[in-house]
Amino acid sequence: MAKPVKVAINGAAGRMGRELVIDQSIRLNVSSRIKISKAKLRNIGKIVGKLIFQTPKSMVNKVFNKNFVKAVDIIHKAKGKVVCSGVGKSGLIARKVSASLSSVGISSFFLDPNSAIHGDLGQIDKRDVLIVFSYSGNTSELTTLLKYSNRFGIKVIGVASGEKSLLIRASDIPIILPKVKEADPIGMVPSSSTSITLLFGDSLMSALLAKQKFTKERFKIFHPGGNIGKTLLLVKDIMLKGNKIPLIDFNNSIDKALKIISKKNLGIGVITKKNNVIGIVTDGDIRRGSKNFSDKTKITYLMTKRPMFIGENTSAAKALSIMSDKKITSLIVSSDKDYKKRKSMFKPIGIVHIHSLLNYGMK
Repeated sequence: MAKPVKVAINGAAGRMGRELVIDQSIRLNVSSRIKISKAKLRNIGKIVGKLIFQTPKSMVNKVFNKNFVKAVDIIHKAKGKVVCSGVGKSGLIARKVSASLSSVGISSFFLDPNSAIHGDLGQIDKRDVLIVFSYSGNTSELTTLLKYSNRFGIKVIGVASGEKSLLIRASDIPIILPKVKEADPIGMVPSSSTSITLLFGDSLMSALLAKQKFTKERFKIFHPGGNIGKTLLLVKDIMLKGNKIPLIDFNNSIDKALKIISKKNLGIGVITKKNNVIGIVTDGDIRRGSKNFSDKTKITYLMTKRPMFIGENTSAAKALSIMSDKKITSLIVSSDKDYKKRKSMFKPIGIVHIHSLLNYGMK
């Protein structure tokens, strides 16, 4: 094994005690005496932030021109998939854009240009739309992918800053990004350029959502998990319904009502008359009322009239908030039509219990 070659760095860097050690890999050793204050670190962050968002409005507007509209239209009308591709940091942006499109129901996947030339080109055909990201536009690894796409009539949306670059010239819809100064201290590490590229990707996704009239309900279908899934969870998704609702006829006695409540195991009974809710009663109400009434007394003597209820398409988070504020453990669920009218009597279609909400991870 070759001996490591030490290269001393003169000047300011040398005075700071830096030394490069070069062997099969390069290691950068920094003297422990180097200390950067928290204030300086915060200042670096501010400088980077300013550089990333330095792009003049006029330059940004050039990105979102008629070609941007064409890109939205061609993806919206595509009969196949949206294939995103790129190399290096642009490849990471392509992966993110592809993932975002998939999460909103636009079928998409990432294609690695290096893998493409070894057989993965078979994954795409003329029904697909190819979005290729390369800030310079001259990444050599893209050449074969672009030739293949042009040969077989696959529409290409090229995203690059070089107006005369290989990618822009090979694209059916060229998207020319503004040339920006990188935000890192040496001005070479992709930072501002990746941010502006990601801005385009997220803008494209947002425009497609508007084109499709995308709703929260559809988003919930594609994103049932995590905090987003919990936020989009509706009462109707978790409510108890059918014979699980503790329905008690208004003519029933206290004794029979208690048996129904005990059987359903929710600690509450929904009092109905001709299938409409007229009140509720809890097992606590019955225990307290049993001192003054016999078991054969009608349950209506103990019920609470005009109980709180909630619409089936109300968010589960709101249901939990109401329960917490009112210090109750259950809410009767009605149709949205009845909920909007706020009828005093309504047909119950379900009941949501606080345990159901907590079991779904609601907090």
